Amino acid sequence: MEPYRAESLDPVSHSSASNEALLMRRYAHLVKRACSHLRSQVSASFGMDDFEQVGLMGLLEAIRRYGTPDEAFESFAFKRVRGAILDELRRQDWRPRQVRQAAHDFNHNHRKLYNRLGREPSEQEVADEMGITIEQVRELVYANQACEMQHLDDWLVKELEPAGGNSDVFEIKRTLAKVLCKLNPREQLLLTLYYQHELNMKEIAQVLGLTESRVCQLHKECLSNLNSFLERH
Repeated sequence: MEPYRAESLDPVSHSSASNEALLMRRYAHLVKRACSHLRSQVSASFGMDDFEQVGLMGLLEAIRRYGTPDEAFESFAFKRVRGAILDELRRQDWRPRQVRQAAHDFNHNHRKLYNRLGREPSEQEVADEMGITIEQVRELVYANQACEMQHLDDWLVKELEPAGGNSDVFEIKRTLAKVLCKLNPREQLLLTLYYQHELNMKEIAQVLGLTESRVCQLHKECLSNLNSFLERH
């Protein structure tokens, strides 16, 4: 009988795997942050554990694609993690037909109240009009902005690709800069807080002194404007 020999490991592969593991631990907080960033939009249809598993896969992909992390890596990785979660949500059809219909009903009732009151209705007024709770109103507001978020996220992920991996990055950056200048100052501030400073809707509401649902509505409006500009360019 031949003596037992321990299976040899490729030192290069072992070193690479160890480095990836270290980077995964180092940047795991980005997954937590991305989950918090998106949780309000999809908490009803996607569990936090699922969020984190998909986010970790996105982080691993970011590490492998980016190379040696530098000061710009966290921003790139955060968008990759966030994009991975949104891709999975789209794959699972996280806005089924009944949710889209409910969002349509919300828009109808919101417009009706706005015209009747001559001002922006409160969450409670919308809830009373629709016969639902404030929490349900907020869920509908989040669902209502999801489609616009998907369009812009596709652009943002491309915009943050490493320069060597996308020959169109410069043109995309120039287009985004040109388009963002066309938005009004409040829209620019809201997008900056959400996408650059990575605040969630509740945190932005505190900064702007507005309700969370109002911030969501403004977010949807400025995303709609931004996406319209992008389509024309």
